[in-house]
Amino acid sequence: MRKFLRRIDPDSKGFTLVELLIVVAILGVLAAVVLPNVTGLTGEGKTEAAKAELVTIQTAMDTMMAKNSLTSVTATGATSNMSLFPTGNPLYPNYLRTETTKGTYSCSTTGLIQQDDDGY
Repeated sequence: MRKFLRRIDPDSKGFTLVELLIVVAILGVLAAVVLPNVTGLTGEGKTEAAKAELVTIQTAMDTMMAKNSLTSVTATGATSNMSLFPTGNPLYPNYLRTETTKGTYSCSTTGLIQQDDDGY
């Protein structure tokens, strides 16, 4: 016991090798637990961003149709350029802030938006 107490010296500076190994082991365990959870969030974020963009485009379409008292629009094929979408009544610049979107969208004559490619 005396030997142990002699080792604990208030004037000593630094850490022992055992203390450093314990800290490295704890960090390794934490990384092994946290890393799979964090990497899974990346995929969920992209999915949520694609859903949010679809909702934004649909809301812009609904607003444009309501403001112009339209009950139908010209069906438009897949595009990411909102200055050409839908044909004849573009959503950009009056209803969307950006001209191009990450994904590509098409619309039916009733104004229902379909996401053809989410862009991620």
